[in-house]
Amino acid sequence: MTSLDIKLRKVNKVYREGDMVSGVVVVQSKTEVPHSGVTLTMEGSVNLQLSAKSVGLFEAFYNSLKPIQLINYTIDVAKPGKLPNGRTEIPFEIPLKTKGNKPLYETYHGVFVNIQYLLKVDMKRSLLNKDLQKQCEFIVEYKEQKEKVAPKKATFSITPDTLQNIKEKHIVPNFEVRGRLDSTICRLSDPFTGELVVDSSVAPIKSIEVQLVRVETCGCAEGYAKDATEIQNIQVADGDVCRGMAIPIYMIFPRLFTCPTLTTSNFKVEFEINIVIVFTDDHLVTENFPVTLLRF
Repeated sequence: MTSLDIKLRKVNKVYREGDMVSGVVVVQSKTEVPHSGVTLTMEGSVNLQLSAKSVGLFEAFYNSLKPIQLINYTIDVAKPGKLPNGRTEIPFEIPLKTKGNKPLYETYHGVFVNIQYLLKVDMKRSLLNKDLQKQCEFIVEYKEQKEKVAPKKATFSITPDTLQNIKEKHIVPNFEVRGRLDSTICRLSDPFTGELVVDSSVAPIKSIEVQLVRVETCGCAEGYAKDATEIQNIQVADGDVCRGMAIPIYMIFPRLFTCPTLTTSNFKVEFEINIVIVFTDDHLVTENFPVTLLRF
């Protein structure tokens, strides 16, 4: 039994454009391994897909939804021959550079937009032995900007009168919640912070939550499909909280499921924060704040 693996030198597997991605291809076998060559391929691509509600709306979507190739680069790591029994480590170095003038985007695992970078190793063997393949994902991040971005504070006051898209406002219990977000321009490596205060509420409160939402847009000139999905939901208050008491907001942006806000001709990845107040009768109200994520 012969096994194939890829071990990167960087434990965190995080690289930036222009870096050299290095490591070893590990071959393990109890017997000698004849082969017809070992190759290593670096691939980077953006995969787009439509939500169920958008399928069939635009025929043109199907042409625009082909994967966008960012990197495709193959090197030989071993010429045809034989590898000894036991463990063999074959070193490799491969530059992280784009195909043509295309920019590199950060790694991002979304629902309808997926940006992924892979290393694939292939060992060709004779007809009697099956070819071996192994792949491993590595993470691409933007280089941090040298200039700092000034925070953009946002204050809010939520009452029945400020709520949007609610037809029967008279059934919403009378309440007032005010607060602030320390910045709607957010550094990905820093927590999202702020605070809120329940000044009054006729109905008892069951829960207050902070929700992080991704808004993914796929499409082309003929039309766009836009879908919002929840990434994470953090409860900041449980039960009927004290009136007039400041409640801190603190949220860490999850790795891979967030990336710097991105706008291209074929797709967009944007983010929003929702402040959600749930009353004991399970009636809930939401205040929405678009946020810009950056790496600086």
